[in-house]
Amino acid sequence: MNDITAHVFRLAPGEDLKQRIEEMVTEKQIQAGWIGTCIGSLTRYQLRFANAAAITSGAGYFEIVCVAGTVSCNGSHLHMAISDGNGKTIGGHLCDGCIIYTTAEVVIVSSNKHVFSRVQDGSTPWPELQVKNIE
Repeated sequence: MNDITAHVFRLAPGEDLKQRIEEMVTEKQIQAGWIGTCIGSLTRYQLRFANAAAITSGAGYFEIVCVAGTVSCNGSHLHMAISDGNGKTIGGHLCDGCIIYTTAEVVIVSSNKHVFSRVQDGSTPWPELQVKNIE
């Protein structure tokens, strides 16, 4: 049995990037996945920068340079880098409210030999990745 699966989908104008990724993870019941690639464009972004309490947002036209992170129906952790029309690039924690302009091409890769979860383990103030191997 193949333990790695690719889930490939395209988002349309007006869709919310993070919400649609989470919907796909739930629909496919992905227990242990990661973003293989994600490129496209946005008209609005919402990012939380490193160690910031507040979310930063902007409107205009932006290229999705990269989305990276782990996904699971037990909790996900995603970051995104975007660039504006002058090539200025920013990145941070992906938040709801990133609205697709023309498209987003998303590939989620998953393994059926692991289960990801997020637990506050005391090492940081946030729920951190826990990995369970399934033999």
